[in-house]
Amino acid sequence: MKDVSLKPDSLRTASATATLRAPQHCIERLRSGDTEKGDPVKTARIAGILAAKRTDELIPLCHPLPIYRADLRFELGEGQVEVISEVETIAPTGVEMEALTAASIAVLTLYDMLKPYCEPEELEMTNCRLLQKKGGKSQFRRKLRVPATAAVIVLSDTVSAKKKPDTAGAGVRDDLAAAGFDPMTYEILPDEPEQLLASVKAKVKQGVDLIVTVGGTGMGSRDITVDTLKPLITRELPGMMEAARAFGQRRTPFALMSRGVAGFIGNTLLITCPGSRRGALETLAPLMPGLVHIFEVCRHDKPHPGGYTMDIR
Repeated sequence: MKDVSLKPDSLRTASATATLRAPQHCIERLRSGDTEKGDPVKTARIAGILAAKRTDELIPLCHPLPIYRADLRFELGEGQVEVISEVETIAPTGVEMEALTAASIAVLTLYDMLKPYCEPEELEMTNCRLLQKKGGKSQFRRKLRVPATAAVIVLSDTVSAKKKPDTAGAGVRDDLAAAGFDPMTYEILPDEPEQLLASVKAKVKQGVDLIVTVGGTGMGSRDITVDTLKPLITRELPGMMEAARAFGQRRTPFALMSRGVAGFIGNTLLITCPGSRRGALETLAPLMPGLVHIFEVCRHDKPHPGGYTMDIR
């Protein structure tokens, strides 16, 4: 199965359709609900809802999802009935397969209940397709249309002394590059407040759009990142770290120990990530759609597609 553990939950919906072509007298049985097995439309609706809830058992490698809403409607026409399914969840992956399965099973149920009343060649299942899906990357993009500049600063005494390689900062750098941040600088510093301050102030003066620090957000005596940089923040964004900690808490109980902060220093956005690779990536993952939105809506030097600019100073 595809690993979706680093994808944030979002509200996701999907709708799909499938059609059953049948003789008009069979369509009239759908209208009246008159078959030897009972009302076919009511039965097909229940079958479709059950199918949406059990899609992961029917289709290999589909993730099991909590289905918060599933419904079907039936549009009876001349010689055919169109089934439209709608499915909704809050999850890290979409529900298009659940919507398609619901529509397909509903049509199969109608087929089964109408087959005693016509010849096999008179029934045809057709036009099964996805109509729409929302949520996830189709609605909340994770890549910039216009590049933004970024800087990754790794804070670690051991890494700066070359006693171990950096993996956390490199992972953050790679994720930012994949999201369209360019050009980007990358440096490794010891846990020294003066060096960190000098580096951040220089990058703010240069007009770097985003600074991400990696390391120094914990409770150790050498974890100085938050204490050093928080006084520089001119507009704090507490929701970013609330989202990051909530995301991390579902994966490890130790996420609550991160003291990370986020906010603007002038027109530069600062994000502070933990020093472990997993912790850094689990901080960045739920923030990426918001970062893309911020830099496409709130950048002081770039117009929003709607025609306005915003200076956050």
